[in-house]
Amino acid sequence: MDNIAWMAWTLPTAIFFVALGGTLAVMTWLAARYPEAERVGILRIPTTRGDRLFVSLISAAVIHLAWIGFVGTDPLTTLPIGEGLELSSLWLATVISLASAVAIFRTV
Repeated sequence: MDNIAWMAWTLPTAIFFVALGGTLAVMTWLAARYPEAERVGILRIPTTRGDRLFVSLISAAVIHLAWIGFVGTDPLTTLPIGEGLELSSLWLATVISLASAVAIFRTV
């Protein structure tokens, strides 16, 4: 485990990579089970599920970077778990990103 100590694995990092892997697995299963059909949404260009996933991942990255730039990562509260688990304000950016992903998949 010492050879990957430089990567600073934290719980949010692990959650991100597990969620990303799960998302890619579900998208792969959906592509195999239900073949993709292009559709035209508000962008007026044909998009597939993979295109919409890519747009939602890029928008999530932009939302998080903007959040860090404008709001910061100050803790919202400290949960009484162990020595006190701080709940970062980045979780609000994550909720906004998930809401935007739902909007992208429904309208784009």
